[in-house]
Amino acid sequence: MSLVVLEDVALFYADRIIFDGVSLRFGHGDHVGLIGPNGSGKTSLLRVIAGAQEIDDGKVVRAKGVRIGWLPQELVVEGGRSLLDFVRSSVPGRSELDAELEAAEADLAAATAGGDDAELLDGAARIAELHERIDHFERFFGDHEALSILAGLGFQPGEEQRDLGELSGGWKMRAVLAGLLFQRPEVLLLDEPTNHLDMPSVAWFGDFLKRWPRCFILISHDRDFLNEQISKVVSLEPEGVRQYPGNYERYLTQRAEEEQILAGQAKNLAREREHLQKFVDRFRAQANKARAVQSRVKQLEKMETVQTFEKRGVMRFTFPPVDRTVAEVVRIEHLRKAYGDHVVFPDLDLTVRRGEKIGIIGVNGAGKTTLLKMIAGELGVDGGTIRIGNGVKVGYYAQHHADTLDLEATVFDAVQRANMAAPASRVRQLLGAFLFSGDDVDKPCKVLSGGERARVALARLLVDPGSLMLMDEPTNHLDLDSAESLAKSLTTYEGTLIFVSHNRNLVRTLATRIWNVEAGGVEEYPGTLDEYLYSCAQRRREVVVAGGPSIAAGVAAAAAAPEARASREDDKARKRREAELRNRRHKTLGPLEKKVAQLEERIAELETAQATRSAALSDPEVYADDARRRTLLGEFTSAQEKLDELTGRWEAAAQELESARERLDAEEAAS
Repeated sequence: MSLVVLEDVALFYADRIIFDGVSLRFGHGDHVGLIGPNGSGKTSLLRVIAGAQEIDDGKVVRAKGVRIGWLPQELVVEGGRSLLDFVRSSVPGRSELDAELEAAEADLAAATAGGDDAELLDGAARIAELHERIDHFERFFGDHEALSILAGLGFQPGEEQRDLGELSGGWKMRAVLAGLLFQRPEVLLLDEPTNHLDMPSVAWFGDFLKRWPRCFILISHDRDFLNEQISKVVSLEPEGVRQYPGNYERYLTQRAEEEQILAGQAKNLAREREHLQKFVDRFRAQANKARAVQSRVKQLEKMETVQTFEKRGVMRFTFPPVDRTVAEVVRIEHLRKAYGDHVVFPDLDLTVRRGEKIGIIGVNGAGKTTLLKMIAGELGVDGGTIRIGNGVKVGYYAQHHADTLDLEATVFDAVQRANMAAPASRVRQLLGAFLFSGDDVDKPCKVLSGGERARVALARLLVDPGSLMLMDEPTNHLDLDSAESLAKSLTTYEGTLIFVSHNRNLVRTLATRIWNVEAGGVEEYPGTLDEYLYSCAQRRREVVVAGGPSIAAGVAAAAAAPEARASREDDKARKRREAELRNRRHKTLGPLEKKVAQLEERIAELETAQATRSAALSDPEVYADDARRRTLLGEFTSAQEKLDELTGRWEAAAQELESARERLDAEEAAS
């Protein structure tokens, strides 16, 4: 059953078409990646699905009673309640139950004082019913689950009682995300959810989403995260909204194959058109060829055209050569930094050598940005020294730089001011590489989107990058293609780079060394990023076990509770019930699992055959043999239709299997 259906939806801003004729269906268990360049309408589409954006044409149908949870990029959260209360109250109906119980207890107290036995009985029965409903509620939405989610998202033991108003914007975003995960909506809309997470939290969140049985739609510029989570892509392409099965990597493969096939078809049709036109031109004046010429003219008129894909712009640039610097670019000795009583770094020693690309990682609040600011000279030190090598020129890109542009300045002026010695032609060339061309360079910065302002801020740095670049979360607010292009471009930078990022693809692509900022120090990590993430997971488990009575205790209690309950049950009854459950699961799920496996096997066979046909169609020699080309194209088209049909059947079967599992889980939990 579909949860949300869009039928021929259109959305316009003034005279600009955001999207038109969009028809999409989202059902149980769909894990969808929504991709497209900045400004293509991804966030607008999420707003339409959430019901927060009116449409100009078409229809949006939501299943009766469906709950939609939406995590936007920007939000306002008021204080006045604790973090745990905020997460608890995110579930619809809980606060109403508590209020109803409070009122019932007040009524019972009044009846007791009045001595009315009938009212006493009615009141007691009502309170008993409410307690039963609350117990059922707690079974599925208990504090241990809320505490477990908060711990996973990086909140420390004891913070569950903090007032929400005390949290920074990034931590408020985490609180909202915790509430959404806790309430388990049927459709979860996530707009760049990792922007405010550190790497350990991204790893936990990724594992959580992999187990998410419901529907979610995800926008993310982190290629690795997107690949791990999704099984379907909805892409906002220049020719319209398209859908592809599989993850992002498979989308790229399918898109490339489509492009090759269309290019081949277009080339072949052009060749056929040329042959027909030559015949017409050659024999047009000969009366004895008039019938043949007229036949060719009609063929030309009936020939279809092949619409090849329009290439969308992606920012691409390379760095100019950098002056060779001294071998030791940065030396940090006995560095101390504190904010009041909170000591961030008590005594830090680090060295950066020429040509290194150092990725700074670690949990939020550990001091990553503070360290980068001190190296950049934007923040003073409380002790020790930071020495920049002789002749080393520092360039700094901070997270907030995109928000501190002169909004009245034009795009061109904002970039040129960063290096007044740069010729206007070079500034325009750089802006063109950042997708600002023509009249775009004369736009005031105040009309730009967040992603466009981020590109301007990057261009300001790169117009004069220096020999040491410091970058704090440079991929935030960029779309996926731009983030990947930035990573690729930075590999051409010959200078020294120190950067903070939670984007694993960026760190994997660039970092030659890792600085893990933790517990007042910096561990110069000798292993890979994946080894670091594994060590974080190990440390997190140790914290959960030893964390004490709050968030960590809630996680440990959640893990231990089933075992504790089991130990109180009669062993024979437990074994008999487990056997019955196994038999029931096998009888219910076995046929469904077999059906899904058979469909997956058939789809894999067809995909392998399609890959072979696609490779053949990309061979130029195929187009010299019309018969072979037509055969291959016919086979490819019919096989693709069959593949689409099988994929639809597999999605339906997988959803049926997942629904059966959820139903059994709920029935077993209730029993």
